[in-house]
Amino acid sequence: MADKDRFVNQIADIDTDYTQWYTDVCLKSELCDYGPVKGTMVFRPYGYAIWERIQAEADKRFKALGVKNSYFPMLIPQSFLMREAEHVEGFAPEVATVTHVGDTELSEKLVLRPTSETVIGNMYSKWIGSYRDLPLKLNQWANVVRWEKTTRPFLRTSEFLWQEGHTVFATPEEANADALKMLEVYKEIANDVLALPVLTGRKSEKEKFAGAEATYGMEAMMKDGKSLQAGTTHYFGDRFAKAFDIKFLDKDGVHKYAYQASWGISTRLIGAVIMAHGDARGLCLPPPVAPIQAVVVPIGVGKNAAVGEKAREIAEKLKAAGLRVELDERDLSPGFKFNHWELRGVPVRVELGGRDLEAGVVTVCRRVDGEKLQIRIDECAERIVAMMGEITKSMYDKADAFTASHIVKVEKLDDMEKALDGGNFCDAHWCGERECEDKIKQLYAATARVFNADQKGVEKHKCVCCGKKAKHRIYFARAY
Repeated sequence: MADKDRFVNQIADIDTDYTQWYTDVCLKSELCDYGPVKGTMVFRPYGYAIWERIQAEADKRFKALGVKNSYFPMLIPQSFLMREAEHVEGFAPEVATVTHVGDTELSEKLVLRPTSETVIGNMYSKWIGSYRDLPLKLNQWANVVRWEKTTRPFLRTSEFLWQEGHTVFATPEEANADALKMLEVYKEIANDVLALPVLTGRKSEKEKFAGAEATYGMEAMMKDGKSLQAGTTHYFGDRFAKAFDIKFLDKDGVHKYAYQASWGISTRLIGAVIMAHGDARGLCLPPPVAPIQAVVVPIGVGKNAAVGEKAREIAEKLKAAGLRVELDERDLSPGFKFNHWELRGVPVRVELGGRDLEAGVVTVCRRVDGEKLQIRIDECAERIVAMMGEITKSMYDKADAFTASHIVKVEKLDDMEKALDGGNFCDAHWCGERECEDKIKQLYAATARVFNADQKGVEKHKCVCCGKKAKHRIYFARAY
């Protein structure tokens, strides 16, 4: 795309330099900036406002299921991590450790939480004594630190924000059911709030969370054909209960270990929104999470003061109708303002000029498709409110069609290579052996994402890698 033909010249071309386009959008739309410590990120108000919207939507769903918010310390004794061997092995390379306070060396090293299973398990062992204390469903909104080697804003940073739910039950069936239930809650948030289609299912043994019996994930396809893990839930069985002595006295008078689940989504959901919906103009935000849902731009106020007055009146009516609204009265050209709000992904732009005022209409432009239409001023609040739902559905349908068209069934490794290079997910059959999973990663930099929901007739097929009898149907993809 030639420079003169591009709508927004301050960001890289999405078609020729996707990686730079993503970084440019993050920085130029003022979502974030780089922190002074390598790998860290500063949330600017516009970016944090998106996270606040995601928080609000998730939080109300959690509370409707009886989950209560809490908060646990960021500093964890190093000995806690050592209690569950697989857990510590999985996180050891990323753990940041505190060894001194001032000049004094600590008697025990402390770690900055990479996740909170251990410190929460320690507390649960104190709080749970009887079956009457179960189920226990807590969540915390917190930050975690994982010293990543390669970082990218929102997707992978040394410190990031998330929520982590930790639930405890008397039986394994209840704990596993909770992990599956929360996966559906996450899918609802992705679909209805972020307009994001996702593939959900169980992960392979290799890809499961360190210390879990089973991990379930949701994978979203980005516009470059790569997968982004957008959320995970975990069934722990009684592994952490045994490590931290979480027991309860059951109805039959016997002390038993409890069963646990855990689940989390993070600020990488913002990255998912950027990459699934963004375009050559920049961000394209779904109305449910857009900090500004409609921007009102008066045109030619210097020549006609009545335009400014009516624009302020329209902005107030839109706010009264429940919309998040910005009135742009800056002394700048209309074109500059249009570009500014296009880059920031505001779902609807409302233009009002002298001729519009005379005709009793406003010109409304939809960010998702650039469609312009004229609406009577006395009807604009009602129409624009309705438009928010239409835009969200349109964004979901567009992303869903893209995802469906970029999932390719493959039977052989040669087919997999072509599919991956073409920016697709691979729907493949697999023998379940780690050796084949490792080989695919080594050859094509692709990993097993989640098992396909449809496992019927799997035994009739052969493994895409070794040709032996298949045991699973699973998605392979390159991923962030």
